[in-house]
Amino acid sequence: MDYRKFGEKYIIRLDKGDEIITSIKEICKKEKIKLASVTGIGATDKVTIGIFELSKKVYNQKEFCEDFEITSLVGNVIMSGDELIPHIHINLGDKDSNVKGGHLNSAIISVTGEIILDVIDGEVSKELNEDIGIKLIKF
Repeated sequence: MDYRKFGEKYIIRLDKGDEIITSIKEICKKEKIKLASVTGIGATDKVTIGIFELSKKVYNQKEFCEDFEITSLVGNVIMSGDELIPHIHINLGDKDSNVKGGHLNSAIISVTGEIILDVIDGEVSKELNEDIGIKLIKF
């Protein structure tokens, strides 16, 4: 992994074997980033995504181990108390141009990853919403 800062944006190159969520957290901790939007593209061959099932208040996770293009990576990172919470969604294209997507739990880069962190000047937090079962942005 390598990255550079340009104004309030970080351009990140992830290398083969880097894990996306871990890498983003590492940069945010090192650079003291508390709030940012995330976008990216790249390739992965091991990814775990989830879909939140409201009726059970759980994420149903599924792991895929095949070659994918990351056609879209979008989300945010929020520092809530002492916890950095990445909330990122991913779309993946396979060799037959089929697309899978959902909440990103983990993805290992297979070729490269190109990610942009756009730092937002401000702070918000997250608070557990008991009715829904997840932490929501609190202003």
